[in-house]
Amino acid sequence: MPEEIWEELFAISSDIRYVALRIGDDLKLKQRPAIAQASSSESDRYEELLVNPALLTLAEQRGRIDCGGLEFLVIRYGAFFQLLHAVKGGHVSIAVEPTGDPLGLVGRVRGILRARGLWPVA
Repeated sequence: MPEEIWEELFAISSDIRYVALRIGDDLKLKQRPAIAQASSSESDRYEELLVNPALLTLAEQRGRIDCGGLEFLVIRYGAFFQLLHAVKGGHVSIAVEPTGDPLGLVGRVRGILRARGLWPVA
């Protein structure tokens, strides 16, 4: 994925701590420097490879039963919010400061994903 997507996503808000993009087996993670209570890069990697895809799969399957599908997930950890959004072939994961507004970022994130041909997912 071109470097510009990182610049665009981080430019949405100074509350964005980190962005991960997984397409197929390709995983790219970028973290804003000098953030408080940062998790380890190894922990982040396993979260993106195992936890987040599993959460999206479970919620997507549940959403298809009788909830009208899945838009996105927001997780509230102790030190930050995690915004998970399915994209074509994978997902984007955005960590947001605990004082930030992850729901307020969704529209702008989608605009960037749409411009890059990553969303909507067919």
